[in-house]
Amino acid sequence: MKRSMAFAALLSAVVPFAALAQTADDLRNDVKTPGDVLVYGMGYTGERFSPLSQINKDNVRRLVPVWAYSLSDLQGGESFPLVKDGVIYVTTHNATAAVDALTGRQIWRVLHEYPPETLRVVCCGIVNRGAAIYEGMIIRALMDDRLVALDAKTGKEIWSVKSPDPVTYANGYAMTGAPLIVDGIVIMGVAGAEYSHRGLLEGYDAKTGKHLWRLYTIPAKGEPGSETWEGDSELTGGGSSWVTGTYDPELDLVYWGIGNPSPWNPRARQGDNLFTNSIFAVRPKTGERVWYFQTTPNDPFDYDAVQTPVIALIKVNGEPRKVVMQANRGGFLYVLDAKDGKLIAANAFGKVTWANGVDLETGRPNVTDVFRGALEGKKVTVWPSVSGVTNWQHMSFSPLTGLLYINTLHVGMTYEAPEPPKLAPGKPSGPGTVKRTTVTDDPNVRGYLKAVDPLTGKAKWEVPYRSPNYSSTLVTASNLVFTGVMTGEFQAVDADSGKILWSFQTPSGIVGQPVTWERNNKQYVTVLSGIGGVYAQRAGDPALENAPAGVSLWTFALFDQ
Repeated sequence: MKRSMAFAALLSAVVPFAALAQTADDLRNDVKTPGDVLVYGMGYTGERFSPLSQINKDNVRRLVPVWAYSLSDLQGGESFPLVKDGVIYVTTHNATAAVDALTGRQIWRVLHEYPPETLRVVCCGIVNRGAAIYEGMIIRALMDDRLVALDAKTGKEIWSVKSPDPVTYANGYAMTGAPLIVDGIVIMGVAGAEYSHRGLLEGYDAKTGKHLWRLYTIPAKGEPGSETWEGDSELTGGGSSWVTGTYDPELDLVYWGIGNPSPWNPRARQGDNLFTNSIFAVRPKTGERVWYFQTTPNDPFDYDAVQTPVIALIKVNGEPRKVVMQANRGGFLYVLDAKDGKLIAANAFGKVTWANGVDLETGRPNVTDVFRGALEGKKVTVWPSVSGVTNWQHMSFSPLTGLLYINTLHVGMTYEAPEPPKLAPGKPSGPGTVKRTTVTDDPNVRGYLKAVDPLTGKAKWEVPYRSPNYSSTLVTASNLVFTGVMTGEFQAVDADSGKILWSFQTPSGIVGQPVTWERNNKQYVTVLSGIGGVYAQRAGDPALENAPAGVSLWTFALFDQ
């Protein structure tokens, strides 16, 4: 550590760190400054759309690696890289690093230590999905429920705070996502519904780390929504918030996805189980929930609704309308009015058998005998599997094509919920409370990359893959879609046709989040390679049996002929 800090001090004299005091306005304008990537999702909307077009369909075949940087981690690279003034900031589960964006040279690297028992209660992959940047600080979460702020120039710790009790890893909580900073407030969610906790969102002061507010996703006894929990089941009700949300400055609303109820076995928690499997609209200053939309009441299948809600302006009945869109794990693509949460459209975007549609008046799914049988304890075969039609990986939206680019899964499962378990906070409530077996209908196709119409759920095109892609997508103004493959390929796809135009083999599987940026009038694309996460570890996918581990950061640019 001392050597790393000394190296950072030496480089600070030669590496340009101009204008590191990012303000709230800088974050709001992230989409207008393609030289930097300051906000998770490449802007508050989460569209993951870039106006850059230097790399295009005609020249993308000349894309070559400029440099690669090892992050010395074997757990999986899901981090979203931040880019500011020629420096890339990236995280793993136990490290934060600053790297020269043009050379890959390490500027500083900080290791974060955990109590040994912490990693034993992290449900679904020992990972971290990224940091936030604000007023010269890199702010990130740690899996033992700490937030730390580091000096962006040196990596030196500025402040460190612990989420107030009872949010501890001993009670099943873990912070694996990236913070979202809005007007100086750090908004953070938690993972851990599979350990019988009561989910929440929190707000902290970005300058000091002071805890400002907490919004529980599961109502306490007597609060609105508590009537949807049988007995005392709300005490261990789940409702994690482990994937980063989005923000609309005009409406002053943060949109955040809320996860599955606990336990997986629905026979222990009769009722709709509010407010699990929901999309929240929240005031960032207070944590007040303004509206919610629930996707899967009394969910038996672990169909998390944590997928990042994308904010966009689309035409509805010929008129422009600001909407929030979520490609939900349960297989339906929801389009909601951004102001009030009114349901506009809900259509399947993959194979779904637990419901045959969604009632546009009530917003409730029209469940089938498969769903009802699962609630009764019968053995059923259901699509999608526990992994969903999509999982945590992020879709992108192009305002030019009007399409969403979504990496989907094509896997089902047999499912049976035996007698309901007795739970206590911090005790396992996921695997073991139900019986599941993977089902496929084509051994050569477990996933697709799709270009999807938001209002119909129909794909303009789809590209099949032997294993599902857990990489997020990125779309550019030159109508290129960038994504990664779990067998290691980093690819550029024609956004209009789905044709794979370029592919480069990285050392490990890609489950990361590509970004693009420019420096000195040259466009670059950056992504992490490093297989990991719950699907790679537990799905039994034969195509991934020999996939090598190891996280590295890669940056690409056009080869100058």
